[in-house]
Amino acid sequence: MNSTVGPVWQRYRSVPLIYRISLAFLLGSAAGIAFGEQMTVVEPLGDLFLRLLNMLVIPIIVFTLLTGIRQLSPARLGKIGGATVGLYAVTTTIAGIIGLAVANVLQPGRGVEFTGGEAESQAPPSLTEVVLGIVPSNPVAAMAEGNLLATVFFVIVFGIALTYVRAQQDELADRVDSVFEAFEIGAEAMFVVVRGVLEYGVIGVFALMAAGIGTEGIGVFSSLGELVLAVAIAVVIHIAFTYLLLLMGVVADVSPLAFLIGSKDAMVTAFATRSSSGTLPVTMNNAEEDLRIKERIYSFALPIGATANMDGAAIRQAITVVFAANVVGQPLALSEQVLVLVVAVLISIGTAGVPGAGIVMLTVVLNQVGLPLAVVGFVAGVDPILGRIATMNNVTGDLAVSTVVGKWNDAIDFDNGVWTQTSTDGGNLVSGED
Repeated sequence: MNSTVGPVWQRYRSVPLIYRISLAFLLGSAAGIAFGEQMTVVEPLGDLFLRLLNMLVIPIIVFTLLTGIRQLSPARLGKIGGATVGLYAVTTTIAGIIGLAVANVLQPGRGVEFTGGEAESQAPPSLTEVVLGIVPSNPVAAMAEGNLLATVFFVIVFGIALTYVRAQQDELADRVDSVFEAFEIGAEAMFVVVRGVLEYGVIGVFALMAAGIGTEGIGVFSSLGELVLAVAIAVVIHIAFTYLLLLMGVVADVSPLAFLIGSKDAMVTAFATRSSSGTLPVTMNNAEEDLRIKERIYSFALPIGATANMDGAAIRQAITVVFAANVVGQPLALSEQVLVLVVAVLISIGTAGVPGAGIVMLTVVLNQVGLPLAVVGFVAGVDPILGRIATMNNVTGDLAVSTVVGKWNDAIDFDNGVWTQTSTDGGNLVSGED
């Protein structure tokens, strides 16, 4: 028996994980369409995958962030942090502009009959609340509640304090290094767990897609198709222009194709889970094993990106508001669209990286331009697919910014990973080393 199972398992493992996950994605979608709500029977398998991913998020942030800070002086940390946050702000602004441009060209919602609907929304956080929320009143509670931004803030402050103690108190330097080494061991152990969770991800992605489409129906891909199409087009433009052409091709001067190949696991997982935070373990795995970014860069840039970099949210909010204005017969003036852009960029920073958060944030933008909140209920029908598209955009942006910051700080191993599998001459895929 074992002599049969062993070779079969090895052949299965020899197939790259992305191909297995992509096949599971397609088969799950097909099963959901074919069998409908009957596929809810596999929903617990998908929920287990999400729970496993969420289980990893806080430990990975704590272990990897402290490991990365160990290699940075406070001055260099400030340099890397400034570059990371600055790039995220730039890409989110570009995303909002692209979203409005696509919305004005395609004019989604014109001719669509608004049938009303109840808008179940909660009061969104104010800008003051978002800023104050960065500083946890109880760091342990913040970690327990999965408050990523507050956790990242505390870990960075704690890590800087450790480096200060190491530098200022020679008698404690060895002990501080021992603390850092313990966290480094923890980080390596977590990545072993990540690889195991990703193996289960083949089953998890199948279950998520089968149960999701089986419950929501194929209509989630077709109803309000103009809105979905506009968001999808804007995201493709943003990924192609901002990430691949501008950041990879011009700023970092690396192969856009290699970057895309190195990011594909995270992109597929993000589309399936609709959660930037939940995808973080996969995103970090791509950064380390495929893009070969040094841990001191990605362990800092990716957790921040999972909470503060919401390019997809900016695109989605900008287009959805234009759509809402069209369906209620109140087209927006240019000045109102500029207000939408500003609000969409700012509010995207406060958008939680979890499924469904975009609907809550949409109420903010609608209020700013005086549109009825009942439109939220109308848009909610396609929220699942919009969330998937936006989340895929977000994690791609996280990796793009991390790659640029890594290149600027000489923190990428270009002799290994995906960089050896592509040729910058003509961008054609060539054979690389195993």
